[in-house]
Amino acid sequence: MPAASIARVLIDSPLPQLDRLFDYRIPADQVAEVRAGCRVRVPLRSANRISDGFVIEVVSSVDYKGVLSELDSVVSAVSVLTPEVYALARTVADRAAGSASDIVRIAVPKRQVRVEKAWVAHRGEAPAPGEVAPVTVDEYGTAAIDQAIADSARLAVEAIPRLVEVGGQWIGQWAVTMAALASRALTAGTAILVVPDYRDQAQLEVALNASLPAERIVRVDARQPNADRYRAHLACLDDTPRVIVGNRSAVYAPAKNLSLIALWNDGDPVLAEPLAPYAHSRDAALIRQEQQQCALVFLNHARTVEVERLVQLGWCTALAPAKRYLPKVIPTAQQHAEDAVAAKARIPSSAWREARSALEHGPVLIQVARPGYAPRIVCDSCGVVARCARCNGPLGLKTSRAAPSCSWCGAIAARWRCAECAATRFRIQGQGATRTAEDLGRAFPGVPVIIADGERPILDVSARPALVIATRGAEPIAAGGYRAVVLLDGERMLARESLRVGEDCLRWWSNAIALAADGAPSILVGVGGPLGGALATWQLGEFARGELADRRRLRFPPAVRVATVSGDAESTQRALSSVAGLDGVDVLGPTETEAGHVRAIVRFDYSRGAAVAAALRAEVIRNATSRRKRVPAAGAPAPAPTLRVRFDDLEPFEQL
Repeated sequence: MPAASIARVLIDSPLPQLDRLFDYRIPADQVAEVRAGCRVRVPLRSANRISDGFVIEVVSSVDYKGVLSELDSVVSAVSVLTPEVYALARTVADRAAGSASDIVRIAVPKRQVRVEKAWVAHRGEAPAPGEVAPVTVDEYGTAAIDQAIADSARLAVEAIPRLVEVGGQWIGQWAVTMAALASRALTAGTAILVVPDYRDQAQLEVALNASLPAERIVRVDARQPNADRYRAHLACLDDTPRVIVGNRSAVYAPAKNLSLIALWNDGDPVLAEPLAPYAHSRDAALIRQEQQQCALVFLNHARTVEVERLVQLGWCTALAPAKRYLPKVIPTAQQHAEDAVAAKARIPSSAWREARSALEHGPVLIQVARPGYAPRIVCDSCGVVARCARCNGPLGLKTSRAAPSCSWCGAIAARWRCAECAATRFRIQGQGATRTAEDLGRAFPGVPVIIADGERPILDVSARPALVIATRGAEPIAAGGYRAVVLLDGERMLARESLRVGEDCLRWWSNAIALAADGAPSILVGVGGPLGGALATWQLGEFARGELADRRRLRFPPAVRVATVSGDAESTQRALSSVAGLDGVDVLGPTETEAGHVRAIVRFDYSRGAAVAAALRAEVIRNATSRRKRVPAAGAPAPAPTLRVRFDDLEPFEQL
């Protein structure tokens, strides 16, 4: 064969047995178009199908001595899958016993023909990007930051808990810090900034627009229309240093000369990919930093246990601001209200006084655990929690006059009847944002009440006096900061059965406290102990250190890695047997989850991760390819594989 006439192709397929490179001969009339990273269509010998794929490399020879099939066609000659992104996808997938094509599907947007043709036609015609004036980072030491970027260091940075005004808009100091880091990294290459959701991204874009030319900023996130997202992906393919900002998929954005990856609030569960192989942006960033030798920054108010482990191993360096910023936090372990109306609103006397005084000067934030009117209803006769007849989810009330509805599937239970005693009357249990707003409206007559939650998203409020009732994570930013912050439902949040409940609460509360004005009080209602002490002294790292020590004693993540193996009893046991003999590996279970299916937890040391992933991946492929053939009924689908493996999954620990 002539030189470079064989394409090695990654098939775009969820089938685990196709997760490898396939070799195809390039027809003579396609040689000029085929290059690494381009989209192609290739034949699959089984069932005479045509499948989409990406060319990973073009070579002149392979080990196979038979006759190779030819490429069917070239979809696009544009190399949209860069070598760096494929290497990252392959490593992330191998670490999680998944398929590289699943990662590539996240990393490379769907093709938009018109956008691509316009980009090809005008490639190279764009004017030279504007000059960048690096912003100083005096709070952490500009020289230390520059040295960290030059040394491709890994930093765990403690964010400053305050608001600042930038261009007439109020944003978190963390966003200004992240934008400054990016401006300094641009002198060495491209920076990727990853944030959990659109609220954080809006703040970060304000900070970036104030310090960088617009053409240096590229937005990559799931909220964009497909055309805009593909246009942004193509813009990242050239060599111009840019700042790429977006949500969890931004960590896979193409960047040949990468100088910095920065993640804000890495403990937010939104940064965990909900699709197989369920990789977390933090893990993908760690892998990419090592592959491309760039700087890596984890920026948080409350450091996660995962990052604390990296700090203790010496893999990350902790960096705090030179000046200590200490918010005014008042824990109230015992709830007591002097006023009956305040008691109904669950506000103790100290919080009541602070809120009433603060409302004379500006807005007050009230953080609650749940949206709606009543998050739970129970049978008035026997007290059993009311459940949905369709999915068995808990029923609640969205408003005082609404019919009960399911919190999981949304089904209306207009004619609810208790499954235990057949009673038809119920009573509410707990208070959501709407009911809290009603109670506080009576407690503070004449004061405007604003509700902010998932159904009523509000990004900012004015400096005028108002009560802002917000669910955790949905708190709007107040101009100049809130004059007081009251954190309700602490006991309810801590009562959630989860391995991460403590650090989740610390993250929710610290992020809300950071929205207060300088010197304004933040009252943590009903919580004392280590969490209350950590917030009052703002020694949030101490809690992470104690949590990690406890998990080491119990061999819980992230002290060890885990994988959940589920499926029918036979395939699950076979998968468990494949790893049971490895050093540093122990198996919990299996336990029955549903009729005919079981689940087990495999715990293993980090050093055994590659071996465990390879063994379990082999069993997944074996399970998918060795099912017994049967003659199905006409039109009946083939049986699906029964074995499922998920790495670093904390769901089995939710019922501890």
